[in-house]
Amino acid sequence: MKKKMVTVLLTAAMVTAMAAGCGKSSDSGSDKKESYTIGIEQFAEHGSLDNCREGFLKGLEDEGIKEGDNLTVKYKNAAADMGTAKQISDSLVSDKVDLVCAIATPSAQSAYNAAMKADIPVIYTAVTDPVASELADKDGKPVGEVTGTSDKLPVEEQLKMIREMLPDAKKIGIMYTTSEANSVSAIEEYKSLVKKYDFELVEKGITTTADVSLAADDLLSKVDCITNLTDNTVVASLPTILDKANEKKIPVFGSEIEQVKIGCLAAEGIDYIALGKQTGKMAAKVLKGEAKASEQNFETITEPGFYVNNKVAENLGITVPDDLANNAVESFDEITAE
Repeated sequence: MKKKMVTVLLTAAMVTAMAAGCGKSSDSGSDKKESYTIGIEQFAEHGSLDNCREGFLKGLEDEGIKEGDNLTVKYKNAAADMGTAKQISDSLVSDKVDLVCAIATPSAQSAYNAAMKADIPVIYTAVTDPVASELADKDGKPVGEVTGTSDKLPVEEQLKMIREMLPDAKKIGIMYTTSEANSVSAIEEYKSLVKKYDFELVEKGITTTADVSLAADDLLSKVDCITNLTDNTVVASLPTILDKANEKKIPVFGSEIEQVKIGCLAAEGIDYIALGKQTGKMAAKVLKGEAKASEQNFETITEPGFYVNNKVAENLGITVPDDLANNAVESFDEITAE
């Protein structure tokens, strides 16, 4: 009886092993892909941030993670409202997404605060100063499961370009949102460099989009030109600023290509689609388990490019110096409505 029982058990074990082996062989030959669900939280609706989002998805696709194939994307926009950004962050964490892509500093801070206890990685882009935003330490290392790319402005290159285009200008104005860490950081860098290029800096702080119109009137009454930051609240209202500046024939310099397209005179800026792609590749490493967010220092694009709108120059009666014109990454002969 014992011998018969042992034989039955051995036979059962062999059948189980064969079945397991067959299953493993079938799985290894399968083309089934891992699938992912991510949240994209964008702080405001404007060209540079839209380009970041487009580039981010392209970066993921380059790494084999494609929306509609093996990727589900939950996209939400905060419309430049901090309260809305918090609600979006909380909802994405509640949805238990695999990763959050946060576009712009306020969304990056909000997303990380919401996600850090849920063990959901956050990959940010268009964050000017990750250290000042408390997303990285002074050595560039992440403070947790959060990393991404910085759109730090090439401030010195911008000032050098403005001086070359406007040799007689004295006062340069900047409008910025006092609660945006990225803008406060950029203002400090401008302060440290303006005298080198014989400019006086005139600042105008705002708190909401409702402040933009009056702030623009005040600023334009005091300056020879304006240079614009990547400040999300200000950029969202840039058409208003441009309309007022054009009436007074005061040039406005942008910080990236989309601002030049819609009416800024020129910019020493970065390519936000390229920045987004760089971010997407970082996110792909996290999703595939190749590296944690906390194992990747934040990255930057180091080489700015010169962009110019020849139609704006013509309207303002400004001649673009040949050395700048000949080295432009891209130039535009019309003003594109946003």
